[in-house]
Amino acid sequence: MKHSQRGVSLVGLVIIASLLGFVLLVGFRCVPAINEYMAVQRIVKAVAEEGDNGASMTELRRSFDHRAQIDNVSTIGGKDLDIYKQGGKVVVEAKYGRKVPIAANVSLFFDFHAKSTP
Repeated sequence: MKHSQRGVSLVGLVIIASLLGFVLLVGFRCVPAINEYMAVQRIVKAVAEEGDNGASMTELRRSFDHRAQIDNVSTIGGKDLDIYKQGGKVVVEAKYGRKVPIAANVSLFFDFHAKSTP
């Protein structure tokens, strides 16, 4: 009676481990960019509420810069915001990109768009 061996060979294990390692590397490199985007979304919503309470554009930009410094947001600043009124409410919008280096000359580019709801 022949018994065939089953399981993963050493070569197969190395390939699976390297693929898993690459996926984890990409994931760990992308987490700071995603966290920063979520912080920008929170800040944009808070700044829009300040605008609804009567703050000027200069005050809104300064408020964004202050909150961004607290949340360690460095990719975008108050000068990069689009601030306008729509339907009687202040809308604050931020469009920006962030390049995340992966390894050597390989990078990912994220295109973010944070907007307060009118």
